[in-house]
Amino acid sequence: MTKRLGVFTAGVAVGVVFMALSFASVGGTSRVETAQQKAPSKATSKIVLENARVRVRDVTFPAGVSAGMHTHDLAHVGVIIQGGTLIFKSPDGKSETAKLDTGGVGYRDANVTHDPMNPGKTPVRVIEVELK
Repeated sequence: MTKRLGVFTAGVAVGVVFMALSFASVGGTSRVETAQQKAPSKATSKIVLENARVRVRDVTFPAGVSAGMHTHDLAHVGVIIQGGTLIFKSPDGKSETAKLDTGGVGYRDANVTHDPMNPGKTPVRVIEVELK
């Protein structure tokens, strides 16, 4: 019994040392902090379908992040998958704040230039259907 307790204690000690070394190797940060540091610094857009008539994008605006100034060459319909608020800044310095409700839809004409920014604490996700 004493031998088993000694093996157990040694195992615990090795585990504690291993965890301490692992913690130190990430600069003393927790896994949560490391994940937050790796959070996207820009909106992401992935084409999920494209044919001769439409291009469909899955767009995510991370919390506190801007997409950067860009122009939509095609008119598009947006379907809100995960709602929130976006602030759309135009090149002339004007801004428009839009509250986007999950399940809602919106439309934008072609040749619109803007920089959308998510001021919230959670991502906003939109499916954009661009009409060719």
